[in-house]
Amino acid sequence: MTTKRSLARPDWWMDMAEPGAEAGNLRHYLGVRDSIAARIESGDLAQGACLPSERQLQIGTGAARGTVRAALIQLEAEGLIYRKDRSGWYVAPPPVVYDPTRLEGFMSYVSAQGRVPLTETLSAHEISAPPAVAEILSIAPDTPIYEIRRRRYIDGRAVLLERIYVLPEVAPGVIQHNLDQSLTSLLRDNYNISLERNWVEMQPCALTGDEASALRIKTGLPGLRLRRICYDALGRVVEYDIEHWRHDALKVCVDIRGR
Repeated sequence: MTTKRSLARPDWWMDMAEPGAEAGNLRHYLGVRDSIAARIESGDLAQGACLPSERQLQIGTGAARGTVRAALIQLEAEGLIYRKDRSGWYVAPPPVVYDPTRLEGFMSYVSAQGRVPLTETLSAHEISAPPAVAEILSIAPDTPIYEIRRRRYIDGRAVLLERIYVLPEVAPGVIQHNLDQSLTSLLRDNYNISLERNWVEMQPCALTGDEASALRIKTGLPGLRLRRICYDALGRVVEYDIEHWRHDALKVCVDIRGR
């Protein structure tokens, strides 16, 4: 019976350098990328494990520092690893599954998959509705509306920044409540509002500016932009959400059945 090498050993990455591979493919960033990916796939690097430093990887592979950095950036773009500020590179956890056909909130579907969700309210105040938002809400531009800005976590990692727009006439004083909880539950329990229909749009994007800063990632990394319009039984728009996800945190799955 073989036992996987302990991650505590400081020299596991030294095996990445093949004998005699002085200037071969291994020194190309894709060769370094393939070697690290193989360690992840084999389980030598478990989910959440910290990779050796870039300097250590450079020594172990015999590759240039720029080559190692390019390999790590490629792995990050593929969703296999991610970077923590001033901490290093880590093996990415599996994404959560999202089914846009189900009327289920973030807290609910993340918990149902055995993960730990957390919501952090960054701001909540009344604003004048921008023209694009006013059109969605079927109101005149500059009409007072609530804007809620929240950062959401899965297993302690920031994965999502969202902006939610709500009409005061639909949920008066909603921003005075604790918004670190499920907004769906808050509307149901305090305002007797149940969501009956969602319109959802998803498209890839680059995470820049406010989104990148809030998610503590390097600007320009790929992400997923999701817009959701939620309606009640009367067809009123209850809330309008704009979400920006880390590209490695979410997997969209839909189960379509024939009649």
